[in-house]
Amino acid sequence: MSEHILLIEDDNAFQEMLSEALRSRGYAVSSASRAEEGISMARQHDFDLILTDVMLPGMSGVEAIPQLREAAPGSDIIVMTAYSTRELALEAIRLGAYDFFSKPFSLKELDIVVRRALEKRRLQKEVTTLRETLRHDSPVQRIIGDSAPMRAVKTLVEKVAPLDSTVLITGESGTGKELVSDTLRALSGRAGAPFVKVNCAAIPEHLFENELFGHEKGAFTGATSAQPGKFELAHGGTLLLDEIGDMPAAIQPKLLRAVEEKQIERLGGRRPVAVNVRIIAATNQNLRELVARKAFREDLYYRLGVAVIMLPPLRDRKEDIPRLAEHILRKLGLTLGIPVHGITAAAVQALINHHWPGNVRQLANLLERAAISAQGRITAQDIAAALAVQNGTSPQPCTSQSPHDAPAAEDCLRMPLRETLHQMERNLLLEALRRAEGSQKNAAALLGLTPKNMWAKLQKHQIRI
Repeated sequence: MSEHILLIEDDNAFQEMLSEALRSRGYAVSSASRAEEGISMARQHDFDLILTDVMLPGMSGVEAIPQLREAAPGSDIIVMTAYSTRELALEAIRLGAYDFFSKPFSLKELDIVVRRALEKRRLQKEVTTLRETLRHDSPVQRIIGDSAPMRAVKTLVEKVAPLDSTVLITGESGTGKELVSDTLRALSGRAGAPFVKVNCAAIPEHLFENELFGHEKGAFTGATSAQPGKFELAHGGTLLLDEIGDMPAAIQPKLLRAVEEKQIERLGGRRPVAVNVRIIAATNQNLRELVARKAFREDLYYRLGVAVIMLPPLRDRKEDIPRLAEHILRKLGLTLGIPVHGITAAAVQALINHHWPGNVRQLANLLERAAISAQGRITAQDIAAALAVQNGTSPQPCTSQSPHDAPAAEDCLRMPLRETLHQMERNLLLEALRRAEGSQKNAAALLGLTPKNMWAKLQKHQIRI
């Protein structure tokens, strides 16, 4: 939906010209000729921005600011006047105006001020929405998806979470196993207790036992003090064993004992240590096949899989993609400050058409890349270019020029990889400069660059400030 702007201007010709300019830029515009009329309209409608002249018949634009703020507390107010003085500008700002500029002004100046104000409004709305979501939503609602497979997953999560049983989460890489483990813990009676995560694929085999069970002083050369392992650190809480299929065979009997007897022995220890830990295991491997090949203990498999949650791949729940994309883009705007003003229907269709071997993680990665290079709204061409970078392939020409058409992402115009990355960097520099209002120093800070490196990149891309 287009942003809605209220324009209060008594000069009919100027009002018409300005309204048309704003509409041509995609905004909805309502007009009033008097401040009193504008205040009444602001009470009845939700405007994203209010533009008001100062010199109006009856109440002036500056005098109207307090009442406009009361009528539309979420709307920013920009004051326009042909009688520009520093005192008038300061008075308008003091009364609550967002910005102030003088007639005559260029449409380019108008674009910058309006866009900046509306972007602030969008971010405020998103922050408010996110806060409300976090305040009222159950943790299970953070698992995005209304497809039949995901409804089944959410139902099972809610059923299993309050229990103290071990849980095995299975699914391809990128399907959201860690999110499900976080939700299980958040809904359990151990939500306020330690939550320790172990990536079994990242631990060298000779360090595995020490990592899980810890050691006593003198247990080996260099063991100058006792050290608790992950089980003890998770005492009273939850232990996530991620990529459990990569656990070395030599450690599996000791893990089985820890799960069954609720106690462990440190390396070099002489007495067992009791541990009260709920175990959640996760894997992208087929543990049944590993058991059949004698690569995973059958008794450990059954002990871990008291409750099994199987996450579907994204290709089997494509109806969830539009909502996932919306959620990811909103999160990008809040956490990374990437300004994304929506996604076209053609771009959404391009996402649905893709196979997604990397599942939700790949989707999030692609949308972040597309958002960086997009000019406002993400288009099918932005999706295609991002896919080209992911795949390391060269694009084919796009046969459709209509924004309403939905060509497959692979068929859209894409540049070779080096040129695509070059264009992405240039777009990122331009966006940083825009957000910094042309300040090279501030733009460098936004990008984490030194002023010298920023200058070099601007020269490289032939960007003049």
